Amino acid sequence: MEKKTGNRQFIRYIVFTFVIAWILQFIASQFVVKGNQGMFGICMSGCMFIPFLGTLIAGIPLKGMGWVPHLKGKVKWVFFALWIPAVLNLAGAVLYFLIFPGHFDAGFQTMKLAMGEEALAQMEAQGMTMEMQILLSSVSALTLGPVINMFLAIGEETGWRGAMYPFLKERFGKTKGRILGGIIWGAWHWPVMLLAGYEYGKDYIGAPFLGPAVFCLYCVFMGILEDIVYEKTGTIWGAALLHGAINAWTVYAYLLKPEFADRMIFGPATIGVISMIPVAVFVIVLAAKSDREVAG
Repeated sequence: MEKKTGNRQFIRYIVFTFVIAWILQFIASQFVVKGNQGMFGICMSGCMFIPFLGTLIAGIPLKGMGWVPHLKGKVKWVFFALWIPAVLNLAGAVLYFLIFPGHFDAGFQTMKLAMGEEALAQMEAQGMTMEMQILLSSVSALTLGPVINMFLAIGEETGWRGAMYPFLKERFGKTKGRILGGIIWGAWHWPVMLLAGYEYGKDYIGAPFLGPAVFCLYCVFMGILEDIVYEKTGTIWGAALLHGAINAWTVYAYLLKPEFADRMIFGPATIGVISMIPVAVFVIVLAAKSDREVAG
């Protein structure tokens, strides 16, 4: 019989995962202040493996998380994990720009600023346009991007969906456990959000506290979605692939005019309040359908 996670193991997992990750996020934030984006990225990539290490430190067994995929009859959920973030991101961006059409950056100024002068010069030297760059980014986000990101996301998913969610669902029931798990997952990102402006920047409407709260709400919905994929595929790699696909879709955040950067709390990326609406509706409907299928 598979050993279940105990209260002490769970507490050890949470303490280690938060303390070490928050220290690493503090260090990463200092690199942002110094303008060293490369080291920031390295620190944040390393941070993604802290939940995996937390699982090991707490003595939570890795056995039973589905490390060897058995996907017969489940392949549709692999493609679901690969492509549903594209659909939800597009739906959220469309909804945002329908409400605020004047915010759309048709000149791609935000993306050009994000790329930097050197990268922009290289792109132009190769005869590429911003439209072509966005197309290539979208193709990557639909194919190789999620697969590459999956190998980073597995570090988080081992701890969140593999260890934490089963414990919380057993203790509080599926719905409450998932909601609590999403809040914890979101709170894990707070230091880098508050110190480095991760996700929303530092000058958005409602800063600095609205962003962390909204991001927790986003993590509740995405956590439920990833948990459903985990249940349907029976492998932790399914959840990691979905996580990787979510991280691959950043292009819509750059379609907001620079002068409206303070509105990122609302959209057009799915972490915004307005752009999150399609995500919320979809996840609630899917979770209800999934529960009915289990009950039936």
